[in-house]
Amino acid sequence: MLEVLHLNAFYENLQVLWDVSLSVDEGEIVTLIGSNGAGKSTLVSAIFGLAGKAHGSVRFSGEELLGKPTYDIVRKGMALVPEKRELFPRMSVRENLALGAAVRDGAQDTGRLYDLFPILREREGQLAGTLSGGEQQMLAIARCLMTGPQLLVLDEPSLGLSPKYVSVVLETLKRLNGEGLTILLVEQNVRRALEISNRGYVMEGGRITLEESAGALLNHPHVRSAYLGL
Repeated sequence: MLEVLHLNAFYENLQVLWDVSLSVDEGEIVTLIGSNGAGKSTLVSAIFGLAGKAHGSVRFSGEELLGKPTYDIVRKGMALVPEKRELFPRMSVRENLALGAAVRDGAQDTGRLYDLFPILREREGQLAGTLSGGEQQMLAIARCLMTGPQLLVLDEPSLGLSPKYVSVVLETLKRLNGEGLTILLVEQNVRRALEISNRGYVMEGGRITLEESAGALLNHPHVRSAYLGL
């Protein structure tokens, strides 16, 4: 479904990604792990046309995306939950969801998402900026789901969340995948993310250094030492 081939990305004259290749097949959850500054968020930005300059190839369902505007990429069936959520804090839960629905034909209705995240139904009229961190993350995911994506990309969805909300978010992603949604997950909670994933990649210094099944990565000596503290 998603193929990234020999991707290099730059911010002005600084190269951040070096010959990065990865893939996400339909129906998979694929997790990308790496330390802060490894280039994970830059990769996500490049996939969605938000990086400063990039060359290589990014294909979605066989169609080249590199060089296309972000709104066009989203309309083709990809959606991004950014690291900082990027909600509209002075707009209500309902209004944030409506903006998601306006992006693409075939958008979801709020009823299904309120069933997925019942707290959002209770907070429907509340300003997004007054929600807790976990509630904001649920809203950010729900807003993306309103576009009816085929591929959902999440950049550090558990960042800053309590253990309770980390579990809620990751279990929700597992449920969505079980319903057929393909997911690319960039995540700092390595163990929990790999436990719900099919495959994973390790990024270090702007390069992909490991690619294995999720189970193999959990047992890989380097991953255990560098990312699991074992």
